Amino acid sequence: MPPAHPPVTILVVDDDPGLTRLIERALRREGYQTAAAGSGLKATEWLKQHRADLLLLDLKLPDMEGPALIESMVAMGRPVPFIIITGQGDERVAVDMMKRGALDYLVKDVNFIEFVPTVARRALSHLDKEHRLAAAEADRQRLEHEILQISEREQQRIGRDLHDDLGQQLAGLNIMATMLSRSLATSAAPEAPAAAKISDLLKKTVAMTRSLARGLHPVAQEPDGLVSALHDLAARMTSLFNIDCKFDCTGEVQMHDNTAATHLYRIAQEAVSNGVKHGQAKHVRISLLSDAATLTLTIKDDGTGIGTLDPQRQGMGLRIMHYRAGMVGGALSIEKQHSGGTRVACTLPNGQNGKSNSQVS
Repeated sequence: MPPAHPPVTILVVDDDPGLTRLIERALRREGYQTAAAGSGLKATEWLKQHRADLLLLDLKLPDMEGPALIESMVAMGRPVPFIIITGQGDERVAVDMMKRGALDYLVKDVNFIEFVPTVARRALSHLDKEHRLAAAEADRQRLEHEILQISEREQQRIGRDLHDDLGQQLAGLNIMATMLSRSLATSAAPEAPAAAKISDLLKKTVAMTRSLARGLHPVAQEPDGLVSALHDLAARMTSLFNIDCKFDCTGEVQMHDNTAATHLYRIAQEAVSNGVKHGQAKHVRISLLSDAATLTLTIKDDGTGIGTLDPQRQGMGLRIMHYRAGMVGGALSIEKQHSGGTRVACTLPNGQNGKSNSQVS
């Protein structure tokens, strides 16, 4: 059987002992566990030793105002969701408190005690939905994170297989075909042209296989592998899209974590592709800047520029770029430049301060 959830605890903070007892009685009839405090100081002391799921807070306490108690709880790292209790005529103050984070408010009128359980239940239901949504979002992010890692590992494995296995076999066949072609040409055999054509096709296939392998496993296992890979990316993008794409590196960049370097490379690759395909960019600049504090990868283009970014409607490519930045302990910014085009920048701590195992020097 799954473990039973502990009863919900509601802390009532009010300086009227009689009213407090009535509130507690109404809440306990609904199955809630309650505690009471007659002042802000007593509430603070109680919260240092106990946990509350919800706070019913009178705005006017003998030793402090309600907002001051809320700020005190936040300062000591024990914030509690709260409902405001206020007197008649103070509804505007209660609404102001809701803007500061209150879930709801109760007015001390003739129906006050009757409404207490209903308002508390509604607030707790709202909190439960928020917790469930947060847990679902965390699960989604975790799964996307794992899928991204698995995908990267598989791409690297396929790239190595293409280079070390299929590529080597094709290279061997190309050598054999070349030797056969020369032999047939020497003897003036009629099959010589066909053999030469086969040799030429095999040579192109070897080059294509090596290009595919580089694309799947682009960053070599050397400290300067990222710099070399970004140089190659700029050259390939220039050739592939017939654009002006250049890479510049300022400062010595040495990354010993190949996984982190690969994530940065993929961010650059996605940013350049987006700028060309969606922004119709003709000039792209990739830059890598390293100083004592940070390492910054920047991609600028002269395209039409990215539109307004809605976090809820970002495409998979943009979300993955943000995930990759987070996985190396970096921060990603994407913005439309005043002069036109888009600027993508990923900044991460230089040295051992990142979240990943990157070793950047």
